[in-house]
Amino acid sequence: MTPTDDGRTWNLTDLLGRSMGRITEASASQFTIHPEGHASETMTGIDRGPFASLDAALAAIEKHTRGVCRRNPGEDQP
Repeated sequence: MTPTDDGRTWNLTDLLGRSMGRITEASASQFTIHPEGHASETMTGIDRGPFASLDAALAAIEKHTRGVCRRNPGEDQP
């Protein structure tokens, strides 16, 4: 996961660098998952939110995909 310049959107990519969608912050404590590309099938049926935090959205992705979803190194602040 990599933040964009606007500070309210984070791009999701897999370990091969393919786009998996994004997470957006609509307002305080309202984070929503927007799967795309290869993740559209992988995340079919996922609760897209809104979530109270970015970490809660990441946890939902991890639980649904049974994988690890993490921030890029050095980008541990929302």
